[in-house]
Amino acid sequence: MLISVYNAEWPTHFENINKKLLKILSGLKVKIEHIGSTAVPGLAAKPIIDIDIIYNKSSDFEYIKNKLAIIGYYHNGNQDATGREVFKRSGKIDDEVLDKIAHHLYVCRYDCAELHRHILFRNYLRKYAIAREFYEHLKYEIAKEVKNDRKLYASNKELKANSFINYIVELSKSEHPPFGKIER
Repeated sequence: MLISVYNAEWPTHFENINKKLLKILSGLKVKIEHIGSTAVPGLAAKPIIDIDIIYNKSSDFEYIKNKLAIIGYYHNGNQDATGREVFKRSGKIDDEVLDKIAHHLYVCRYDCAELHRHILFRNYLRKYAIAREFYEHLKYEIAKEVKNDRKLYASNKELKANSFINYIVELSKSEHPPFGKIER
């Protein structure tokens, strides 16, 4: 099944990955956010943890990229999301946490529009059950339409869910100010 009922272990999975990332990135001002559906308590999701590493200065990106390579990630471009860089596991370094827990890793500057969109949407779904329930129903409906085909699901979700996501993002802008620079 493509979509799983909410799993109370997802926040723990995020924390386990987060510890590894913070350790390798120590000394740099970063913030790491659990985003996506697995970050919303009670929401059914694909069982893949979505993670954004947020940094301040453009010059920090190369440092992050090099540090992630040390623990087995490679940079896979922005995949058409300006300012949001994708990192994948290389398969060259085994890690009991990073290879065991399915996750997507992104690196974004603090002022990246896509980052703010994800945070606003996540926070709204955490706060409002009716929006969370509608989104969950929409995801199950799309998964059923595509007979749980992962690639078809992604493209159909992009088409069918974007207007809802954009609507929620606009609603939530008044409740949540955008991120500022990371302080530590």
